[in-house]
Amino acid sequence: MAELPQRRAVVTEIPGPRSQELMARRRAAVPAGVGATMPVFAARASGGVVLDVDGNSFIDLGAGIAVLNVGSSAPLVAAAVAEQADAFTHTCFQVTPYEGYVALAEKLNALVPGEVERRSFFVNSGAEAVENAVKVARAATGRSAVVAFDHAFHGRTLMGMTLTAKASPYKRGFGPLAPEVYRLPYSYPYRCACGAPYEECGPACAAAAITIMDRQIGGDRIAALVVEPVLGEGGVIVPGDGFLQALSAYCADNGIVFVADEVQAGFARTGRWFSCEHSGIVPDIVTTAKGLGGGLPIGGVTGRADLMDAVHPGGLGSTFGGNPVSCAAALGAIAEVETGDLLGKAVRIGDIFTSHLMPLLQDCEAVGDVRVIGGMAAVEFVSDRAAKTPDGAAAGRVLARCHEEGVIALRAGTFDNVVRILPPLVIGEDLLVEGLEVLEKAIRAL
Repeated sequence: MAELPQRRAVVTEIPGPRSQELMARRRAAVPAGVGATMPVFAARASGGVVLDVDGNSFIDLGAGIAVLNVGSSAPLVAAAVAEQADAFTHTCFQVTPYEGYVALAEKLNALVPGEVERRSFFVNSGAEAVENAVKVARAATGRSAVVAFDHAFHGRTLMGMTLTAKASPYKRGFGPLAPEVYRLPYSYPYRCACGAPYEECGPACAAAAITIMDRQIGGDRIAALVVEPVLGEGGVIVPGDGFLQALSAYCADNGIVFVADEVQAGFARTGRWFSCEHSGIVPDIVTTAKGLGGGLPIGGVTGRADLMDAVHPGGLGSTFGGNPVSCAAALGAIAEVETGDLLGKAVRIGDIFTSHLMPLLQDCEAVGDVRVIGGMAAVEFVSDRAAKTPDGAAAGRVLARCHEEGVIALRAGTFDNVVRILPPLVIGEDLLVEGLEVLEKAIRAL
C-alpha cells in the first residue's frame, strides 16, 4: 500500500459527515466514560499524518499519546507483524514459549542503562508493567510501602490510579484505593512545591521528599519508589538538576527499589533510549510500554536479576503478556529506532520545538512556561503570569483551533492547562514546522 501524502488538508467541516455518523454510533455503543480528544474517525495513518474517514489529513503532533515514536505502520514493524501473524498469533509464553519473547528480553536487558545483570518479562500495558514492578519490589524487599509523586500518572488499574496523582478523571468514584502508597513532592521548577527558585527546585524538592520518607514513612519500610524521570501526563515536566540523583542515592542507601516509569518518555522520545539517562541514574527497575510496541499493545518490566529472580515461580505472568505478534512488533520498532537514527531525530525535533515555542514566552502573556526535551514539548497557559494562575480554558481554546485547522495536539497537566506535543519521530521537518505554525497562530490569537 502506498504511503499517505505527508500533507495537511482540511476538505470538510470538522467533524465531517462520515465522522458524525460514526460518532452517533459510538455514543450508542461505547460508554460515555471513554474519552475522545478528536471528533474524527481515523481511516489510515503513516509518517506524520492521520487521514480521517472524510478525507481530511491531519498533522499528527500526538502520536497516539507517545506510542507511534517510529510512526504508524512503520515498515519494519509491519513486516515483522505480518511474518509472525502468518506463523502463529498466540500460544501463551507460560504454556509454550517462543523465541521472540526471549529475543526481546535480551534486547531490553542490553538497552537499559547500567552495567548489571538483568531480567525482563512482558505484560499488556504500562499500567500492568508498573503494577508488576511494585509486586517485584515487595517480594524482593519484604516491605510494603510504595512512594509516588505529585503530578504523576502511572495508569488506570487499581494500583496504577492509586499511584497517579490527579483525582479527576482518573480516581473519582473508583475508591477505595490501594493501601500503603505515599505521595511526595516532585521537582516542578515552574511551580516548585518548596517555593525555591527555578534553578534550586531540584535539591529543595529532593530534600523535602527524603525528609518525608525518613520521618513520616520510614526508609526501612519502603519497598519501591516509583517515579517518571520526565512527567508526561503531568505536563512534560523535566525535574530540576539533582532531584533524581538525590532520590536514587537515598534508595541505594536504604535498600529501596528505584522504579523508573519510562512508559511515555522512553524509547527514544527524549533523544535517549530512556529519559533517566539525562540524569545519569541507573534505576533498579524500568517499566516500558507505549513506544515499545510500535503501535501494538505490550508492556515490559526490566530489572536487576537479583530482584526479578526473587519472585517465586508462577508469581509473574499473563495470558497475553508478551504476545508473539507484539514481541515481533517491538523488535521491529527497536530496529526502526536504530536504523533510522531516531535518537538523533528526537534531538533535532527538540531544536525545532525550541526555536518555534520559546519566543512565545516573550510574546504572549497567556504563556507561563515552555518545556522541551527532545521529542516532547509543552506550553503551559496562565491567566496571570505573576500569580501563575492556571488557565485550562486557554489551553482548550488553543486545542480546538488546532483541531479545526487540521493539527492533532493533546491536553495535559494537573490543572488541564498544558498543550502537549508528541509527534512521531519520523515526521518530516517541513510538516512539523507547519503544525507548529498552526499552534503558534492559535496561541497568539489568545
